[in-house]
Amino acid sequence: MEIAEHIDTLDRDGRLLADAAERAGLAAPVPACPGWRVRDLVRHQTYVHGWAARHVSERLPELIDEADEAAILGGGPPDGELIAAYRAGHAALVAVLRDADPGVQCATFMPAPSPLAFWARRQAHETAIHRFDAQAAAPGGAPWPAAAFEPAFANDGLDELIMGFAPRRRYRARGEGELSLAVRAGDTGGRWRVRFAGGATEVMRGAGAADCVLDGPAAGLYAFLWNRCDSARGAVTVSGDPAVLGTWGHSIRVRW
Repeated sequence: MEIAEHIDTLDRDGRLLADAAERAGLAAPVPACPGWRVRDLVRHQTYVHGWAARHVSERLPELIDEADEAAILGGGPPDGELIAAYRAGHAALVAVLRDADPGVQCATFMPAPSPLAFWARRQAHETAIHRFDAQAAAPGGAPWPAAAFEPAFANDGLDELIMGFAPRRRYRARGEGELSLAVRAGDTGGRWRVRFAGGATEVMRGAGAADCVLDGPAAGLYAFLWNRCDSARGAVTVSGDPAVLGTWGHSIRVRW
């Protein structure tokens, strides 16, 4: 996907998140985030949008130290001003990304064609997943993944999750021996393989045999691997050893 497409998606999903939060009410529980209420989700996302925007607008050469969750959820404006503050911060992030010099240099934390491409993509997927969370908290619950995420965007998100997040050194596979996972998106043709061995996680694009294989539409696989739906709701077929999914879940812990 192009940078402009990521920014457009961030713009749309960020506004949908606020709309869903208003429908749900700040006290509603967020099903995929145990212990969180909608107010926590909105406070988290407000912080992250501001955190991301500063890297680009201030051309920061080093990543800003992340605040801990307690500080984020305990800070910010009072409830009565929270969604308005979120909307303002989201709009500011979109403006920063749209107005940025394509050659802007600043810190990132995963490989990307450029810093601007990194931040646009990361914040598009961060916001899309939490938009889904806000919708899940609202009356009627979460939409089906196929209705929530466009296939091309979901395929891009799978690529970011598998090729970007999974091999980071901060994510260490637990247990001994070697296990492998294949992910196959039938509608987009996306193919990835993950290998857990020796405390490390190796990733590659392309088809191949694996101990556990996930087949399904890109949107369903995206929601499933982000732990936002079960296999049935995502129309995902799990073949082989399902214990591999436990290794994935314990190893891949995504932050912003």
